[in-house]
Amino acid sequence: MSHSRPRIDTEGRRARLGRRHLLAPACRAARAEDVADAVVGLHATDAATVHLAACARLAVPDPEEVERALYDDRSLVRLLCMRRTLFAVGGALAPVVASSTAGAVAAKERREMTRWVTGGAPGWDERRLAEAEAKTLAVLAARGAATAADLAAEVPELRDTIVVSPGKPYEATVAVSSRILRVLAAEGKIRRGRPRGGWTSSSFRWVPGTAFADLPAPPPAEARAGLARHWLASYGPSTVEDLKWWTGWTLTDTRRALAATDAVEVELEGGAAGVALPDDLEGVAAPGPWAALLPGLDPTAMGWKVRDWYLDPDHVPHLFDRSGNIGPTVWWNGRIVGGWAQRADGEIVWRLLSDEGGREAAALVETEAARLAEWVGAVRITPRFRTPLERELSA
Repeated sequence: MSHSRPRIDTEGRRARLGRRHLLAPACRAARAEDVADAVVGLHATDAATVHLAACARLAVPDPEEVERALYDDRSLVRLLCMRRTLFAVGGALAPVVASSTAGAVAAKERREMTRWVTGGAPGWDERRLAEAEAKTLAVLAARGAATAADLAAEVPELRDTIVVSPGKPYEATVAVSSRILRVLAAEGKIRRGRPRGGWTSSSFRWVPGTAFADLPAPPPAEARAGLARHWLASYGPSTVEDLKWWTGWTLTDTRRALAATDAVEVELEGGAAGVALPDDLEGVAAPGPWAALLPGLDPTAMGWKVRDWYLDPDHVPHLFDRSGNIGPTVWWNGRIVGGWAQRADGEIVWRLLSDEGGREAAALVETEAARLAEWVGAVRITPRFRTPLERELSA
């Protein structure tokens, strides 16, 4: 790459991360919406991750602040979107994400579900599927909130089952309701309500939603440009491959979206080609020493495809499961240096995989572990995706 292009070094990228992802103590936010906006969206596949990721970045960590945004004000919206992953995004960004990403995911989910139901359940065709969905939405509108079991009690079609992989060792019987409700949620027609248990619970009631078709959303190309701009402001400077991976778009759509943001080419440390917003080429001061304990699937840890600038490749086997899901991580000044876990008695334990930062780093990590233990209190956390180091530490 030509040296005439602006060069962004790794320290500059880590300084941006500490500030823009609200991880340095001086940069923490007051509201859950501000956190989601700072990282574009909070990973929501694991119910606990939303709260843990948000509270790590809140000046006053409080699960009730996250509950307010999710369930009272509904200013955080869960969407099946980037990489076919569930995210909680701010209400203002939700139409952009729906048009740029979630709409296409929902369309694919519907095609697959329709083939699955009509091809595997006796007596099912597209007409019966449409009738079952209409009944489900009517019951939910009348009740206001309902579990899948509540809905199945009033909509007999939802009780039908399909045998998956018959005759195989992994043969399973799956309820039709699970796929229908997933698609209705993917389309925004229903959404998850408050969990039946505590904030770590994945058991919840469904409530009526707003279908994407009813949202005042920008056209897909315009929405992709808007999402790319927002992502670059949070995660840039980065590579084109990072954005393509993060969104799940094609390379053509990724390049067109970046072109619409007026992104400029930069050289990243090591000579890799990158892109940045035109107003993000100057140096950024480091926010001062900081440490953070982030949960499994945290949006920062999963924010880039190329991670060598903040993660030692030798540490990957300890911190990721076999499917590529990252577990709980310990950060020091913009770099992953270890992992953490919670034991059955509630103790927060951690281990550094690097001696970077020495005693200063260890002291700040200890402070963050105490902060986490204080607000988590009696709640017990088991990540949905277990990793080798997390299993070892929690034993």
